[in-house]
Amino acid sequence: MASDVRYFVFDVESVADPRLVAKLRYPDEDLSPDEAVERYRQELIEKYESDFIPYTFQIPVSIVVAKVNSQLRLSDLVVLDEPLFRPHVMTERFWRGWEAYKRPTLVTFNGRAFDIPLLELAAFRYGISIPGWFQAAGKSYDQPRNRYNTQYHLDLCELLTNFGITRFTGGLNLAANLLGKPGKMDIAGYMVQDLYREGRLTEINEYCRCDVLDTYFIFLRSRVLVGQISLEEEHQIVAEAKQWLEERAKTDRACRMYLDHWGDWPNPWVESEKAS
Repeated sequence: MASDVRYFVFDVESVADPRLVAKLRYPDEDLSPDEAVERYRQELIEKYESDFIPYTFQIPVSIVVAKVNSQLRLSDLVVLDEPLFRPHVMTERFWRGWEAYKRPTLVTFNGRAFDIPLLELAAFRYGISIPGWFQAAGKSYDQPRNRYNTQYHLDLCELLTNFGITRFTGGLNLAANLLGKPGKMDIAGYMVQDLYREGRLTEINEYCRCDVLDTYFIFLRSRVLVGQISLEEEHQIVAEAKQWLEERAKTDRACRMYLDHWGDWPNPWVESEKAS
């Protein structure tokens, strides 16, 4: 039920729109759309040592949402518009779902800088109205898009860096590994563009599911950090989540893969007691 969902822990995977890149970056050159993307990536590597194309040229190809209740329990893991993965449909379902579930808190890792602006731009591109997210007539500090309004959007990277005062080198992968969770496995974000070109959408969505699970467990530890739950309560919720994943793994390859790489948090308090 919608009333049972308090948080949307989510992640987005995206790729460059080849026609848009060709039209705007190389309008006077005889390049195919795919050639234009490769040319742009190479230019970015030479300039920035990264071939990540700006989100303004991108479209979402995977959106995965973990539904979490007020007790921080994981209740569902949803891949939007599976198996068609149509960018306009998954964008519409994300924003409509957020409204249908009574505007749960969005939880991301670095979503302030990427996932949210990507989905806002996608709504703009596809003609999707999201007045509840913008609340243009409201006071600025009450609006969901206000950087410091964590009631609507909790960016865990922002939390861990005091809203960008420091740089979180290592990203989601590092934060997950601190907790013994898999982090990046066989696929990393820079591979998504090539996987998409090869038609490997299933693998992209499995990768996105695993990122969402990492984000969920980081979210749980963040609740210990801010004093919302105790460490013991977090251990219990993690154990329940693992049982939930074990049941789902019977039919979900991504959950099986996540459990295959599962690690428990190396608890220094327990180790200290054993040593003494």
